[in-house]
Amino acid sequence: MRQRRRSEPVAGTNQMMLERKTVSIPRACEMVGVSRRTIYNWIAGGKIQYIRTAGGSVRIFADTLWRDPNPATTPEADWNDRLRRGA
Repeated sequence: MRQRRRSEPVAGTNQMMLERKTVSIPRACEMVGVSRRTIYNWIAGGKIQYIRTAGGSVRIFADTLWRDPNPATTPEADWNDRLRRGA
């Protein structure tokens, strides 16, 4: 069975598979300024997406590192809420 390349169209659709950039766990830590333990916690909690390579390494999809699952809990949102309340 021949493997389909990422840039080939999916059979029966007009869509192409997108290439997604992956980064190593140490690089992900540098990008977002957190520890390795935090990255592993995010993986376990489903907050970021990852893939395992054939050799068993974990690669993080870079675009999921910037997704904010709780936009209302950002420091800026918290600060704006405090200003509205007069705190």
